[in-house]
Amino acid sequence: MAEQVRAEMVANVLKVLVSAGDDVAAGDAVVILESMKMEIPVLVEAPGRVWAVDVQEGDVVQEGDVMVELLAPQDSEPPLG
Repeated sequence: MAEQVRAEMVANVLKVLVSAGDDVAAGDAVVILESMKMEIPVLVEAPGRVWAVDVQEGDVVQEGDVMVELLAPQDSEPPLG
């Protein structure tokens, strides 16, 4: 099952810390957002493998936008659809 890491606020993407294929642990930061001159790390809630990064540095995200998509550790391929 895939997990989608979504923006919780309107913000600028300051840094993207992962690439497709990277393994991440629960609590790892995958993106740094900037809003109102504050840097906000976006953390993953569960371990997995990054299969898609949907933002680039400099992008503006809206609340609810998907930024990173993860596969669960037991999954080897992204879900269809």
